[in-house]
Amino acid sequence: MGGTAVEYVSAKHLLHRSRSTEWFGADHTMNLYRGCCHGCLYCDSRSGCYQIGEFDTVRAKADALRILRDDLARKARPAFICTGSMSDPYNPFEAELLLTRHALELIDAYECGTAIATKSDLIVRDKDILASIQRHSPVICKLTVTTADDALAAKIEPHAPPPSRRLAALEKLSGAGLFAGVLLMPVLPFLEDSEENVLAVVERAAQAGARFIYPVFGVTMRQGQREYFLDGLERAFPGRGLRERYLRQYGDRYQCASPRARALWAAFTQACREKGVLYEMKSIVRAATLGYGDRQLTFFD
Repeated sequence: MGGTAVEYVSAKHLLHRSRSTEWFGADHTMNLYRGCCHGCLYCDSRSGCYQIGEFDTVRAKADALRILRDDLARKARPAFICTGSMSDPYNPFEAELLLTRHALELIDAYECGTAIATKSDLIVRDKDILASIQRHSPVICKLTVTTADDALAAKIEPHAPPPSRRLAALEKLSGAGLFAGVLLMPVLPFLEDSEENVLAVVERAAQAGARFIYPVFGVTMRQGQREYFLDGLERAFPGRGLRERYLRQYGDRYQCASPRARALWAAFTQACREKGVLYEMKSIVRAATLGYGDRQLTFFD
């Protein structure tokens, strides 16, 4: 971050119980950072309901490791902890702060599992700790890749590492024996929702050793995020009338499925089956938790 000092915000707890375990089986969430500097046009975390002011400024949780340690110590049984849902745990500050790495060390010490979502290849740095966790608990590494085209991604996700680096990271994680795959989401209507784009991601992910690819053929738009997204499309793709096309197609709808979703799903699932890549949530979680005995049942209580 060019020597810029990170800001800190206070927090009472780091672990929060999930309302359900449908999202990769995780029963707790953890966010060590607040905000994100990737600048992705479509990020739902900008939505007003989350009340994250100055979203593009990354702030770390003050005294995060002590708080996390105390939260873990209070658990009667090991948790399965998801991180990366609201802010990327491998933002540029993490290279020096090591909050995510040290948090994973605590997760390992308390014999918990983890599911990590990121757009950064910095996750490879922590493959040793992730491998240690995987010896006693499930680990799911999720690299978001919405297109295999670095040039297109640079317009949609301007400050995130390019997909080529994320796929290279996936290959290293898979090569280390970690359960790793791709979040193919969102697939933006009128920009990424072609069979060529989707199948290119499947091909590249499979080559990198992905165990799974989990897709969403569409995008979300709601108050606080919709205008940022639509304005960003106009700046990144001038003259294509994307704002008008989105408003005409979706209005003020929250869930905005691609008009090609059904055809994309058919082509996507066929390609995944041919390559032996999982794509349904139940199958992904079952494969990730297989071999952990009775403990895997606790992830779905």
